[in-house]
Amino acid sequence: MTVSAFPESRSSTGKGIERGARLTHRGQAWPATLLAMVLMSIAVGARKGPARSPEQPLSDYEGTYEYRDGLTLFIVAGRDGLVAILDEGKYSLRQTGADAFTNPSGDAIPFVRDSHGLVMAFVERGDTFKRRSIDVPADVRHLLEARPVGAGPYRYVPPVSRNDGIRTGEAAAGTLPADVAERLVNGVIDGTYADVRSILVYRHGALRLEEYFYGYDVTRPHQMRSFTKSVVALAAGAAVDRGLLRPNEPALQRLGYREYANPDPRKSTITLIDLLSHRSGLACNDYDGSSPGNEKNLYETSDWVKAFVDLPVVADPGTSAYYCTGGIFAAGRIVERAAGRPLPEFVNEAIFEPLGIRRADWKWNFTLDRSQRNEFGQIYLRPRDMLKLGLLIQQRGLWEGKRVLSQSWIDQAVSTQSRVDGSDYGLGIWHRWYNVKTAAGDRRVDTIMLSGNGGQKVFIVPGLDLIAVFTGTAFNRESPTNAMMATVLLPALMQP
Repeated sequence: MTVSAFPESRSSTGKGIERGARLTHRGQAWPATLLAMVLMSIAVGARKGPARSPEQPLSDYEGTYEYRDGLTLFIVAGRDGLVAILDEGKYSLRQTGADAFTNPSGDAIPFVRDSHGLVMAFVERGDTFKRRSIDVPADVRHLLEARPVGAGPYRYVPPVSRNDGIRTGEAAAGTLPADVAERLVNGVIDGTYADVRSILVYRHGALRLEEYFYGYDVTRPHQMRSFTKSVVALAAGAAVDRGLLRPNEPALQRLGYREYANPDPRKSTITLIDLLSHRSGLACNDYDGSSPGNEKNLYETSDWVKAFVDLPVVADPGTSAYYCTGGIFAAGRIVERAAGRPLPEFVNEAIFEPLGIRRADWKWNFTLDRSQRNEFGQIYLRPRDMLKLGLLIQQRGLWEGKRVLSQSWIDQAVSTQSRVDGSDYGLGIWHRWYNVKTAAGDRRVDTIMLSGNGGQKVFIVPGLDLIAVFTGTAFNRESPTNAMMATVLLPALMQP
């Protein structure tokens, strides 16, 4: 039941194939560092009590369970079957027999009963995780329903002004038609666009649509996964703007390590730009499960950045690009050392405070060691604050007329620096295009995309004066946001 920290992006065809939908090692359903879910077959034989028949209720398995590293895992019977919930992520379990289930990647998940026939645990890799109680908190159950059962169809409601620097306005012809807003929201509610937790649409200078689902609301931060890479890239820009770093200077020497494994003179030529554009030249490819620098390997080490810089060089820095979480971690650590304080503190002072993003509204532990293997070094943000980052990029570093980041850094971050797995990539930021069907024929629409696994998205669409924000839990599969953009939102905004 593994959730990966891998990003999502389009395929080279532009048709929106998510990274998790393409590679089998990313098709697992729970975090790779947590749950590979390759279970010992002897666990099935460990049942002490009567086995459950497939006809008995799934509620047999419901409850609160122990999990690794002090985590808590919930198992809930939903309308469509059994669901495991870990860190607010949902992962479906398919029943294959009595007390036997599989996760989306096909790994077996057997449950263990006591002498009275009551479920007492599940087993993974020979480890038994006990059920603490049969209770499931109400806020966890809310994660199974987009809106309360019986709530009825959605009718458009304009966003509320919160005096946070984001102007609000109503949906209307020429901005966002109300019926289009209703189609998007009702699609989430009826399951057409499953597991989308928020939708924000900002167009022509105002927020026109803001809706939350599955128990979320405007106050609740969401896990960002690889959206964090975009935040690290913006932080690097703030450091460059302050003269703390130079973008093309040799970067690894700033990390302070006296020596590296696999010494190679080319390591001394790796720059900040190389790290942020995935062109370090080190043996690091998150899309290749056998790569030494694959993030799942880094997460099990005592120092993720040292594990990255110890990798062998396989290409000249600045040439070949392979998606590499370790390189972004290294860039973040370099910014920390240049600023002389933890990266979250620097980001707060340099970017978030000027944008009016309150410290109490986000969280981020950037301790890059094994203690964070379940959190992946990710930031948690509210969707409105994601929108602010999108507006900062759209306005080329300005916020309410004041300079937060230099125009030159924003332009560099959103320009194509490399090609990653067939997609254009800037500095922590993707380029994504859609083929949109209109009355005048198919049209290509280009976007700038900040993206994290599960459907954490900010789409900046310069040609339509549009910013669309989504969050979700479509981990390791194609996010419904692609269909929402390509078949609903973009076509409607392109009508004459």
